[in-house]
Amino acid sequence: MALILKGAPVVSALNKEIADEVVSLKARDVRPTLAIVRVGAREDDIAYERGVINRCSKLGVQTRQLNLPADCTEESLINTLQGLNTDNMVHGVLLFRPLPKHLNDDKIRNTLAVRKDIDGITDLSLAGVFAGTNTGFAPCTAQACMEILDFYDIDLKGKKAVVIGRSLVVGKPAAMMLLGKHATVTMCHTRTYNMSEECKRAEILIVSAGRPKIIDKNYLSPGQVIIDVGINVLEDGVCGDVDFDAVQEGAITPVPGGVGTVTTSVLIKHVVRASQKSVET
Repeated sequence: MALILKGAPVVSALNKEIADEVVSLKARDVRPTLAIVRVGAREDDIAYERGVINRCSKLGVQTRQLNLPADCTEESLINTLQGLNTDNMVHGVLLFRPLPKHLNDDKIRNTLAVRKDIDGITDLSLAGVFAGTNTGFAPCTAQACMEILDFYDIDLKGKKAVVIGRSLVVGKPAAMMLLGKHATVTMCHTRTYNMSEECKRAEILIVSAGRPKIIDKNYLSPGQVIIDVGINVLEDGVCGDVDFDAVQEGAITPVPGGVGTVTTSVLIKHVVRASQKSVET
């Protein structure tokens, strides 16, 4: 029987930390504030935005919503971000992506000031993750994986870790953060030869493949710690990238109720940290 690494107690601990820090900041007349920039009206963006606003409200973090039409010009979006960069009352900015195809994602995301990039989307923020410095913040989903491992006291030192997926949102930054904890890291992707054998040798397995239940019993070994980042909506419900029923021993995050639940709290934690940095500089 596998140990279920639930996200709820991780969220509870993070929220307590955030709430205490917000009280301390307010005593210094600092009101942590998140600006949410959304282009268009994608249903998944709106749902996530609603969840973020609700969580921020409960934790004492203020929010601003800036909604631009799906056909907005590149100039108008860049001007919006530049305005937020210079607004001292805004400490963090969440820009929903992917952007509409007529907009230059690289140019736009790198317009955002690194000190306000609380979801690690700029090149400078990612460079900080790779260099192991405190420049900017890591992508929230990758950081959520690490928060879960930390909360459950899973020692990474010297462990063999395998990361499936090489995106800049999860795979690459998660691999760098695992290295920072002294794990020995292998990255797997669609061109990896004999991926099942690589996965079987892992003690820590972070899966962000984007395909439902692709990691089955042929990829798994007893005693592994598995962080399942995938969220796949099927006709019969939601599942992860790992076949949950195939994990007989070890530990695994559930889907839903795992990494996704932690990610929002990480986002808000980053906003609070950004507001702390704003008064320290």
